[in-house]
Amino acid sequence: MKVNKRFISLNPSQLLILVFAFFISLGTIALKLPIATTEPISWVDALFTSTSAMTVTGLSVVDTGTAFTVFGQVTIIILIQLGGLGIMSFAVLIYIMLGRKIGIKERLIMQHALNQTSLGGVIKLVKNLFIFSFTIEFIGMLFLATQWVPEFGWGKGMYISMFHAVSAFNNAGFSLFSDYIMGYVGNPVINIAITFLFIIGGIGFTVLADIIAKRKFKKLSLHSKMMLVGTLAINIFAMLVIFVLEYSNPNTIGPLDLPSKLWASYFQAVTPRTAGFNSVDIGSMYESSLFLIMILMFIGAGSASTGGGIKLTTALVIVLAAIAFIRGKSEITIAKRSISHVSIIKSLAITTVSIVFIVLIVFILNIVEKHSFTKVLFEVISAFGTVGLSMGITADLTDLGKQLIIFMMFVGKLGPLTLMFSLSKPKKEKIRYPQEDLLTG
Repeated sequence: MKVNKRFISLNPSQLLILVFAFFISLGTIALKLPIATTEPISWVDALFTSTSAMTVTGLSVVDTGTAFTVFGQVTIIILIQLGGLGIMSFAVLIYIMLGRKIGIKERLIMQHALNQTSLGGVIKLVKNLFIFSFTIEFIGMLFLATQWVPEFGWGKGMYISMFHAVSAFNNAGFSLFSDYIMGYVGNPVINIAITFLFIIGGIGFTVLADIIAKRKFKKLSLHSKMMLVGTLAINIFAMLVIFVLEYSNPNTIGPLDLPSKLWASYFQAVTPRTAGFNSVDIGSMYESSLFLIMILMFIGAGSASTGGGIKLTTALVIVLAAIAFIRGKSEITIAKRSISHVSIIKSLAITTVSIVFIVLIVFILNIVEKHSFTKVLFEVISAFGTVGLSMGITADLTDLGKQLIIFMMFVGKLGPLTLMFSLSKPKKEKIRYPQEDLLTG
């Protein structure tokens, strides 16, 4: 009873961390079993793969398609689905199926897990989340099957299509192909299907529910409008920049025809938004392109989505705050709405704590690893953003290096503030002190 009371007394942040750690541990044990691999792998590699799947990152220390048996691959898919849609969401679904009543504490945990601002509609959102997610994954699987069933046959073709549909929608980046989808760089169906899945998954369930409920852009919430417009703008901008920068690169899109160049530029522009798939060799891209990709990975996807990063709306709030300050405005206004100071402070806190984590891990990895600074920085940001893109150093990391990347994937999925909240006990100040200006800038 003492254990139960302690467990119940945990705050939502602590509970989320414990549940994630528990399922990562289960996944590690499952992947270490002889029936999960074609040849034995170390405990560190099993833990790395389990964490990468559970945090829907996609970084791999072994080749998923050859190192794991069907049992191991199915284990990875289950972990991806649990991590992408959320363990707490599955718990609520089980409660609903069993006819159990969902109390305030469970609703508070779901509110925290889905990053919602209020308790109202949380359970309905979870129900819609499952219906929508499984429907989109099924549709994506059918589209991919039109290409892979003729190529691999019905059984293997449908299995490969299912694996990639689930992986793409959950922004996981795991692939059964050793070169990911580089063999389909100019294939319109594969490009559209994969990117459609991870863009929809990365927009966020709150936005999708808002679109389904209101159907007109003018009626959407400010968050939904910012996510849709911001996603479209940043994707178009990134595509054009990568197309120009990589146009003559002989190791990426240089040798391709114009349509394939455009498809490759589009794919590499949208995949850093935490998807993790790639259709060209990332390690062969110019450093200018890699720097842009690192920025995109750091920004990430949308809140309450399957993706990671600091989130697009967080980045937009910081940019808008800077513009408002430069223009001498006391508050941020957009679309005839003002953004609260709490949102601004939270955005600054998320960004600052995230940068601190990244700088710390990069500093340590540059001491213990022999890889270049650019490759290490890219790997760490990819892990934090739960992206899964790599310049090819993941498998060559030392055990300590792999453990540090595991930590970053964990932090990136749960969010740096969740980790901070789990360690601290926030208290409301009862005393207000006089204000005084500091010399800044």
